[in-house]
This record gives sequence, C-alpha cells and structure tokens, in this order.
Amino acid sequence: MTSPARLRRRLLSWYDRHRRALPWRTPPGGTPDPYRVWLSEIMLQQTTVAAVTPYFRDFVARWPTMGDLANTDLDQVLHAWQGLGYYARARNLHKCARAVVRDFGGRLPDSERELRALPGIGAYTAAAIAAIAYGLKASPVDANVARVVARLYGVRDPLPGARPRLEALAASLTPAKRAGDFAQAMMDLGATICLARRPQCTLCPWREACAARRSGEPGTYPVKVPRKARPTRRGVAFWVVRGDGAVFLRRRAESGLLGGMMEIPSTDWREAAWPLREARRLAPFTGPWRRLPGVVRHTFTHFHLELTVLAARADGGPKGDGVWCAVERLSDHALPTVMKKVARHALLGITRHGRH
Repeated sequence: MTSPARLRRRLLSWYDRHRRALPWRTPPGGTPDPYRVWLSEIMLQQTTVAAVTPYFRDFVARWPTMGDLANTDLDQVLHAWQGLGYYARARNLHKCARAVVRDFGGRLPDSERELRALPGIGAYTAAAIAAIAYGLKASPVDANVARVVARLYGVRDPLPGARPRLEALAASLTPAKRAGDFAQAMMDLGATICLARRPQCTLCPWREACAARRSGEPGTYPVKVPRKARPTRRGVAFWVVRGDGAVFLRRRAESGLLGGMMEIPSTDWREAAWPLREARRLAPFTGPWRRLPGVVRHTFTHFHLELTVLAARADGGPKGDGVWCAVERLSDHALPTVMKKVARHALLGITRHGRH
C-alpha cells in the first residue's frame, strides 16, 4: 500500500496544476477569508457549484462582510436565497451571522468545537472552515470525499454506516501543513475525476494506489443502502384575489419546511387526499371557491407534493394575518419555488377558464 505521505504529495502536486478556479477560493499565496469560506460551504450543502456560483456572487456583493449580513433583515436574506432550496440554511445563515457578530466580534472562531456550536454549522462545515480558512489539521468529508476514500481503500461497507470508517481514513491522510489545500484537493478530485458514475481513472493521481480501480469496477464504490421511495403528500392552496387584482399572501411559521417564507395560503400537506369540503373550512376567507383544473407538482428531498388550487374573490376579512400583493410585485416577496408554481398555475388557469 502506498504510504500516506506519498499519497499526499501526489494529490497536492495534482491540485497545484489542476485546482478549480472558484469565486470563493483564494488564489495561491493569498489569505483565505473565513466569511467567504463559510458562506460558500453553507450554500454548497446538497447543491452544485454551478447553481451556487451566481448566488454566492450576489450575496457577497450585497453583504461583503459578516457584519453586513448580520445587520440585514431575514426577509432580505430569504428573498436573495429564492430558488436555491433548503431554506433552513438561509435562516441559520442569518442566525449564525448575528451570533458571530455578537459573540466573536464578527469573525468566525478557528476552533471546530466553537464552530459546531453556531447555528447551521455541523461537523463537516466546521472541519471545512477550520482547514480552508485557518489551515488547521481538519478533515471535512462530504459525498465527494467519501467516494474518493472508499475507492482508494476499497471499503465495501455500505453507506451511511461506513461513514465513521471513511472519516477516520480521511483523517489519517490529512497533512499538518497545507490542510486547507489538501481538503480542497480531495473535493476537486471527487468532483472532476473520481466521478460517481464514470470515474476518469486514467487521469487520477492516485490510480496506482486505488483498490477500486484494481478491482476493475470502480463505479461500484461506495456501496449505498437503497433509498426508500419518496411518499406523495397532498394539499390544497387558496388563490385569493380582491377587487384591485391583488393576491393574498401569508408568512409560514419560522420553524419547519420553508420556515419564515411567504406563501400562497394552503392546508397542511399530508398523504391522504383532502376532500374539498374539508379544505374549504380551512380557507383564509369565506366565500365561493372553485377548483382550477389540474394540480401543482413539486418534489422536495423526502417527498413529492401535489397541490390542488382553489380560487376565489375576497369576501370580507381574512382569517388570520397576511398581506396583499399586486400580481406584478410577487417577485418582491420571498416565495419558494413551489409557491411560484402555484401562482403560475392559478394565473394560467384563470386566463384559460375565465375570471372568478
């Protein structure tokens, strides 16, 4: 087996020639900005580099420092986050910025233990910040890194159970010097060479040492427990328009899925279908409701969603708090993608089938 020291040298030499130029990375010889490292790592959770890049650039243009982000309103952050998904990340981002300004003078701590105590920062993100921003000997293991390590050492134990072993193996490789470059090299290797479906073994700096390559079936590593099929949940959304054409919106609860974002009012989302008579009793207004043809479909990480849309003119005051918004100003609010789909469905349905 090739020694860890030799593996490190090979990977870092490869990285020095082939490192990706990413907007949150510091050029060779520069000093990393912990704020940009943290922001990018939060955005990159379960999201691709291509999707994150324009959002990252927009965020640092609007809020170039931790203090700038802490001093803005959550609504502004949620609005800027629209379309990136997993909105709990945005809420925790804002909470974390305020905690860092309050408790650490606006600069992220360099201790993994203190980092993990901050909102939205888990073990992986804490290790990534410690290594990349501060050069500490830390070993962030994301899906790309786990795949690289499983193939290098031929680990056949299925994920997620194998993760502790893979993390230990990754830690055994991490050097005391250039830990940040090594962490990013591992990420780049997994993202560009050691691909999930078609690994480019001939281009890999570790090809001679890789157990999975020697097996002849590198694409079968790592082994994963089959995912359960996503269930389907159902709900009813209420498209309410008043005389001047404005649409009624309300804010979702701070906790839970899409917490704190604006929505077109809807019932709870459950597996059982909603009888329309039952759903109408939960509508934000009393009055005649009619069902628009078709359903709105959206997929979240753990379930599919189908929403029936009921439309009505406002009759009296609403049941509960909310705001009125002109249709052409809907983009001013932090509406998640599923609610934008509801709006498009309602506007198209009303255009095709007549007004209320």
